[in-house]
Amino acid sequence: MTAQDPFAAFKAVQKEAWSLFTPMEVFTTPSAARLANFAGVAAGQRLLDVGCGTGVVAITAARRGAKVRGLDLSPVLIERAREHAQLMNLDVDFKDGDAESLPYGDNEFDVVLSQFGHMFAPRPDVAIGEMLRVLKPGGTIAFSTWPPHLYVGRMFALIGRHLPPPEGVASPVLWGDPKIVAERLAGKTKDLSFEMDMMTPSALSPQHFRRTMETTIGPLIKLVAQYKDEPDKLKSFRAEFEALISEYFDPGHNVMRQQFLMSKARKV
Repeated sequence: MTAQDPFAAFKAVQKEAWSLFTPMEVFTTPSAARLANFAGVAAGQRLLDVGCGTGVVAITAARRGAKVRGLDLSPVLIERAREHAQLMNLDVDFKDGDAESLPYGDNEFDVVLSQFGHMFAPRPDVAIGEMLRVLKPGGTIAFSTWPPHLYVGRMFALIGRHLPPPEGVASPVLWGDPKIVAERLAGKTKDLSFEMDMMTPSALSPQHFRRTMETTIGPLIKLVAQYKDEPDKLKSFRAEFEALISEYFDPGHNVMRQQFLMSKARKV
């Protein structure tokens, strides 16, 4: 992130807000294994995890024998990722950095992955350009994202109505639309494929899950802070949010049903 970056202020807010994401790793750990399986991660591969968060994908890949590096905007989450690697005596190179300016060489990796990470970069063309730049020809790029018409995509749309992003910042959930993924990868990749899967975080009620999300999800943390002196607006937002959660809450099993999209292709 440089002084010339037009989204530097936006990224600074993201860096701070997402620093509280750590408790959610208990839910993203199973889906990390699914992404690694989908990408065909194997021993000996050079692999980069972009927007690695607490390192659940990177650690999963390293455990399989891949030579892994991980990068995230949040130094707090990177420190957590390092702790995970140390617990298993795994050699993973974690560093804080920007998905729009990856500190790696051209054609350096066999596999580039991202689980709900690169999608938050403000400029999709810049982020995917960087991910493909560091990927060698014939290498695999794969990522998990949230479809816009399902729970998480609708949640971000709801947040955006209350807290519009700066001009020029693309909606992260567009990465969950296969048609848009195909357009963004067109001419740069081949053998594009998709797979849907399900995340089932536990919850006691829509209200319980709403509270969890408000203390761990960056944009929600920012929105609640914005409304701290406007209780009526906060109450109205929470009513909308809980109604949305209720559509996907399974009270018979105390879980949320959150479908996500996995996309995979090979660099030409």
